Amino acid sequence: MITANRPSDGNPSRIREEFIASGDALAALAERTAQVDRLVLEAAETLLIPSVRCEIAVLAVGGYGRRQLFPYSDIDVLLLFPSERQAMESKGAISAFLQHLWDAGLRMSHSVRTPAECCEVHDGNTELNVSLLDQRFLTGDRVLYAGLADKLPRFVHANRDALVRNLARLTRERHAKYGDTFYHLEPNVKDTPGGLRDFQLVCWLDQIREGASDPPPELRDAFRFLARLRCYLHCLSNRDNNQLSFDAQDSLAEHWHLEDTAQWMREYYRHSRAIYRAAIRALEAGEALSSSLFAQLRDFRSRVATAEFSVHRERVHFKTPQRLEVEPELALRLFEFVGRHGVQVSNEAEQRIDARLPRLRDHFATPQTLWPALNQILSLPHAPLAARAMHDTGVLTAIFPELEQMECLVVRDFYHRYTVDEHTLVTLQELWGLRSVEDGPLHSFADLFAEVKEPGLLAFALLFHDAGKGTPGEGHVTASARLAAGAMARIQMPAPERELVLFLINRHLELSSAMQSRDMGDPQAIRDVAHQVATVERLKTLTLLTYADISAVFPGCMTPWRAEQLWRLYLKVYNELTRELQTDRIDESVPSGSAERAAFLQGFPMRYLRTHSDAEIEEHVALEAQGRTRGMAVDIRRLEAAWQLTLIAQDRPGLFASVAGTLSCFGMNILKAEAFSNRRNLVLDTFTFADTARTLDLNPSEVDRLRATVEKVLSGKSDVRELLRNRPKPTLPSRKARIPARVNFDSEASETATLIEIVAEDRPGLLYDVATAITANGGNIEVVLIDTQAHKAIDVFYVTANGAKLQAEKQAAMGEALQQACAPG
Repeated sequence: MITANRPSDGNPSRIREEFIASGDALAALAERTAQVDRLVLEAAETLLIPSVRCEIAVLAVGGYGRRQLFPYSDIDVLLLFPSERQAMESKGAISAFLQHLWDAGLRMSHSVRTPAECCEVHDGNTELNVSLLDQRFLTGDRVLYAGLADKLPRFVHANRDALVRNLARLTRERHAKYGDTFYHLEPNVKDTPGGLRDFQLVCWLDQIREGASDPPPELRDAFRFLARLRCYLHCLSNRDNNQLSFDAQDSLAEHWHLEDTAQWMREYYRHSRAIYRAAIRALEAGEALSSSLFAQLRDFRSRVATAEFSVHRERVHFKTPQRLEVEPELALRLFEFVGRHGVQVSNEAEQRIDARLPRLRDHFATPQTLWPALNQILSLPHAPLAARAMHDTGVLTAIFPELEQMECLVVRDFYHRYTVDEHTLVTLQELWGLRSVEDGPLHSFADLFAEVKEPGLLAFALLFHDAGKGTPGEGHVTASARLAAGAMARIQMPAPERELVLFLINRHLELSSAMQSRDMGDPQAIRDVAHQVATVERLKTLTLLTYADISAVFPGCMTPWRAEQLWRLYLKVYNELTRELQTDRIDESVPSGSAERAAFLQGFPMRYLRTHSDAEIEEHVALEAQGRTRGMAVDIRRLEAAWQLTLIAQDRPGLFASVAGTLSCFGMNILKAEAFSNRRNLVLDTFTFADTARTLDLNPSEVDRLRATVEKVLSGKSDVRELLRNRPKPTLPSRKARIPARVNFDSEASETATLIEIVAEDRPGLLYDVATAITANGGNIEVVLIDTQAHKAIDVFYVTANGAKLQAEKQAAMGEALQQACAPG
């Protein structure tokens, strides 16, 4: 509610009343400037000028100088003296002049300078240099002022590099304070990126480079909109308040009869975005012209140009933009270039895309296989920059109209600082930022992210995790999953990937809720979370998504304490999931279908049911039936990006190691392996491997030879050790990339077995050597999980000896053997 002010000569009460009635901010600024001019002139001509014994000129500078005084803005004046000595001699007169204006209700901000001081670069006081760009003569000695007015343009031209550099530094610092984004729920309409200060930045840089010129219509409209908001905030608070708080938004909407607060806030963000983009372009152009180092970097960047794109002034351009008309996929390749090289899209390229957005929307509305291209973009080193460029150009919503409803969406929960779409983009920045973490409390999360094979899937889940927040009458998680499901079907994402994305979206609040409302010391709480997550693989991706989601709420939200709590929860759930690999087994109480299927499943870990579809289980049942007469069955098949070998046989010592060794001697790189056993002493081993030399692809008969060799090894007709003698020596990674072997024993994680975790440098035959070391030292491998990340192998074995956990002596001997087995070949 706006109340009347106590009238005073300098009080803007009448201007307030007129503005509240009309909403005309430009008229209010002009009238306020005229009102202050009258007061300053009167005080200067009656109190200041008659009392000094030398020439003096009174100048309006800053916002006052450009006649943009808001109702409660500070009044910036510069008192120009011929010399410092004369200024010092006039301190009494200056004090009386300023005191009179303060008593009149003006918030004075003054400086006393000589013409020489005004024509110096002040690295520690850039505001002085900048304020003089808007200087305006008020009263006093015109000859003294003329001398300054004559020197200033030459000074600006001669020192424009330094002025731009200092102005850029101040701007970057201010932007960083607000997270380099204008999408704040309660923005400061003056200082937030995209605010009135950035509008003035564009004007200042234009003056420094080329002399003053009128801003384009889009920026003039944006200025009028933001000026109206700032005027209202001053009138509402009766002070220089520029924070558009939730209460102020409601008050403004009520006063101007705006039915939809969220809708006009979206209008604010559109205007703010126009100013921010113009400010960044002007800033980068100014920095490019004033920095030889930037020019060197620009020249280097130009060397990464391709047949389709060129880089000029640190921006990527279309070489033949006309192709976009007939080849919409060119836009996707542009964003792939951005994601790969970290170069932003040029203004010209943005305009080309904007002109063709309707055509792009029509093209991408048709179901087609877009996932491979999008997955590539979202997996690259600069994927967050590429995603932001897609968002800013409108291409993201052209591909996924499901995301339109969260654009510039304000959701008031008094916790999040950004709009929903900005929060989403910041999650990607926070997650990819882990790649630069080398130590400290976030190092564990960085290691976890390095293990993710398909970061594009995680990025996609983050893009959609809050998409449903713009859907009324439906829970945002449910709505987000529904929107993502439709989008994934349209881009023809494979079913397993869709399943993971939907899991991440549906459960994206699970870990946060557990941290906030459950006692992590309560075993039941951990079991409940483990039941919801189901597998270690899902736990890893959900932990990273939770890390990114929390970190993107506001800067500093992921405190060291909160990071420690999340990691502690991860470890507890991880231990619970790995414990149940051995202890939680399928029994008669678990519905299993047919008698044949039930008999096959009896005794397998519960994890088997969670990690295999019904179709896969039926294939395994059929494979077991096929191998009954021979005592074994081996299946080898091509997956989308790898090969998979599945075998079913009666368990015996060294079986797992023998198969691993056979694959190694064929030159195959084992990426993942699992081993399960049931109550009938039947083992089901699955090896996922890469055929880097494409031996199996180019020579189909080799598939049969590999299968026959595995069967011979299993039946004892071939000795895997003989096969491995002729394997080629591996190429070791560089010394800096070497990974020291680590072997850890844990007898507490499982009730019946000892858990052995091995992290080592991957090489051909490593899995065979490790499994052989366990078997040779009297260990029986009950369950195994193998994973490979780049050249790092991460192996987890559940091992028993004579049906019990490993004793300390056995662990010591086995640990020494495993360290030797992990040594580079």
